Amino acid sequence: MNFKQWLTSPWLTIRVQLALGAIFVVAALSKIIDPPSFAHMIYNYRILPAGLINISALIMPWVEILCGLALILGVWTRPARTIIALLLVTFILAISWNLLRGNAIDCGCFDVSAAGRTYEERIRDMWIVVLRDTGMLLMVAQLWWAERVRPTTDDRSQ
Repeated sequence: MNFKQWLTSPWLTIRVQLALGAIFVVAALSKIIDPPSFAHMIYNYRILPAGLINISALIMPWVEILCGLALILGVWTRPARTIIALLLVTFILAISWNLLRGNAIDCGCFDVSAAGRTYEERIRDMWIVVLRDTGMLLMVAQLWWAERVRPTTDDRSQ
């Protein structure tokens, strides 16, 4: 089996899909449980207008959990992974923008409670989050690519 075959194999694809779905379900739980803390995390990014912070804190975790569940259950996978890709690009850009500005924030990705870390620790964590989110974006790319090269029913019958 060559690299392309392995990268697009159903064995890998289902595991990537389940892992990505589980990551987004887990990430959404603390945000759903504690919307005020998540709203504070969004505020710390200093990107959204004040009027959009609370509504984002209420809607975003539900979008994450629904997309994660869709991937886990194998339903509506194309829209779910597209939304997850858009979320990941948004997260990467938002964190990168704050890194460029020197605004050391806790991302609020999996834990919405303020950790009280130093400026240097938060900056280091932000770089790690950008790398982690880029890795998850590569997982989405694997799902897209596997679907694109997967033989259709017509191809298999020939």
